[in-house]
Amino acid sequence: MPPPDVFEIRITVTPNDIDMMDHVNNVAYLRWVQDVAVAHWRSAATAAEQQKWLWIVLRHEIDYKQPAVLGDEIVARTWVGSASRLKFERNTELLRAGDGTLLAKALSVWCPIDAQTRRPSAASEEIRLRFAIPAR
Repeated sequence: MPPPDVFEIRITVTPNDIDMMDHVNNVAYLRWVQDVAVAHWRSAATAAEQQKWLWIVLRHEIDYKQPAVLGDEIVARTWVGSASRLKFERNTELLRAGDGTLLAKALSVWCPIDAQTRRPSAASEEIRLRFAIPAR
């Protein structure tokens, strides 16, 4: 169950998202997982924070539950779970907007990097507190 501070975007399935089996290709789901994460960061981080840090993915784990098809409207929702200085666990759910069916869910691990050096860079405590449930 997501926490109350979930971030959401809406996505409409386009012909480019469809594979030879006439449903959304797995790569599209992965792209949406990344898109909602980036949108969340941009919506909540200050301009200075966005200039200081970039993010890289260390791991994606996706469970595909139900297919989506051309024209479906998708609700992509995300929230950050535990976070340490260098690893943020991000949860994502992709649901069909019309009926709330869970289509896919993902657990990703993201690492902040310094925008100038492109090397791992510990996120500030303020960032961890704003985005995540602190790691134990």
